Amino acid sequence: MLMLGITGIFAGIFLSLTAVGVFTNEERGISKSLVVLDAFSNAPSSMQEELDPSFNDRVLNPMLSRFTSLGKRLTPHDYAERIQHKLDVAGNPVGWNVDRIVSLKVIGIGGGAFVGMLLALLLGAGPVKILGVIVVGAVLGYFGPNYYIYQKGYDRTQQMQRDLPDALDLLSISVEAGLGFDAALAQVARNTTGPLAHELARVLQEMQIGLGRASALRALGERSSLADLRSFTSAMVQADAFGIPMSKVLRVQSDEIRLKRRQRAEEKAQQVPVKMMIPLVLFILPTLFIAVLGPAVIGMLGAFSSGGAMN
Repeated sequence: MLMLGITGIFAGIFLSLTAVGVFTNEERGISKSLVVLDAFSNAPSSMQEELDPSFNDRVLNPMLSRFTSLGKRLTPHDYAERIQHKLDVAGNPVGWNVDRIVSLKVIGIGGGAFVGMLLALLLGAGPVKILGVIVVGAVLGYFGPNYYIYQKGYDRTQQMQRDLPDALDLLSISVEAGLGFDAALAQVARNTTGPLAHELARVLQEMQIGLGRASALRALGERSSLADLRSFTSAMVQADAFGIPMSKVLRVQSDEIRLKRRQRAEEKAQQVPVKMMIPLVLFILPTLFIAVLGPAVIGMLGAFSSGGAMN
């Protein structure tokens, strides 16, 4: 009778829950979830990307935004403008902006300190040396993004300096052949490669969207740290303002910049003997002395040793 009573109680609870609709609701929820999963798997790729964000959007970007807010507190107010100028000089590499650099600086401090501590512990250094290595690692991690941007800007500036004389020659020839200055810029941008061609194409794009020629040329000079390019843009702005013929100004600028390139080449050629002196004195001359005087020194030592043995 007791077992029958317990069975009847459970049967009544089951019937009550079924009447309320608990089990049916659970089955409906499972069926709806299966329908949603099926629809998501058959949805277009663009919709799947919107519904299921990547790891970068879910984790890395919010983390970088937090580091960015922390880095802005640790940097001066005008630091963003200076970093933006360095990015302009470097050509604004893809994926690099002011916020990214600030966040990488904060990450670099922690990562550099951690790596320095690991190296110091592996080498068995003392507490003072560990602290010093941690500080050095944090400083290197903080200035690491700056060094990367500086190196990119330096390489880009050197490439522009090598390409500028040839580009000005082509620009001068195009203007003297009858093309307008804008058409000559387009001709140079199409027929040359490298960062200088990219900058000239950007000048044309800015002029097409409504910016004046003088303003676009000034912006070109401000985006670069190359003195010759700044001199060229200033001369073009003045020629445009005073109505001086562009062909004459371009010819003078082309001759001047080509003369500067020749002078830089002669300067580097004069530096070669001085630069060769260090490896010559430290490596070549000692090896030459050993090869020439070594046998004589060995013979003299052998002669003296044999004479001492006879005595």
